[in-house]
Amino acid sequence: MAELTPDPQTPVRRGRGRRPADQVRAEILTAAGELLLAEGMAGFTIEKVAAHAGASRMTIYKWWPSKGALALDGYFTVVAPTLAFADTADIVADLTNQLVAFVHLVRDTTAGRVISQLIGQAQTDPELAAAYRERYSGPRRALAVETLTRAMARGQLRADIDPESVVDQLWGACYHRLLIADLPLTEDFARTLVDNLIRGLR
Repeated sequence: MAELTPDPQTPVRRGRGRRPADQVRAEILTAAGELLLAEGMAGFTIEKVAAHAGASRMTIYKWWPSKGALALDGYFTVVAPTLAFADTADIVADLTNQLVAFVHLVRDTTAGRVISQLIGQAQTDPELAAAYRERYSGPRRALAVETLTRAMARGQLRADIDPESVVDQLWGACYHRLLIADLPLTEDFARTLVDNLIRGLR
């Protein structure tokens, strides 16, 4: 798994010349994600992101209406490669591999601390809660639902299952152990979730 604990302390020095908008946006997102993983929401500011990306605050606010929206887009940018859904045409393997990757990400890197902070703050910050649904949990859920729907079309899963509830059963259980640490969040737990659930989906 890729290293997710970069050091964003030193602002990036840019050469002369105007950068393409797509490049500037990508560099802002990378800077936001790296800063968030390094310092959490407590140390995350638009000013720090702007300095690290070599962009202006005005440019950032043109694309992101709030600090929370930028933080979530940045978080999704840096974790997306780790949480990419493979499509091997084997739904059991694909679900297991993705869920295990998620467990390692939130347990073994600072990403777990950050997403816990974001979820906690979203309970009392309606703007952050809306951004969380729109920019992180919504896109993540859509990827999982798409994977399950393809498996249903291939006949690997029953045609009458509700993909949305399957997502809640698998990832919801992992988030529960992440946020309420009564029991450890482990790779074996992730594999057991898939194994238990898949028996009822065929």
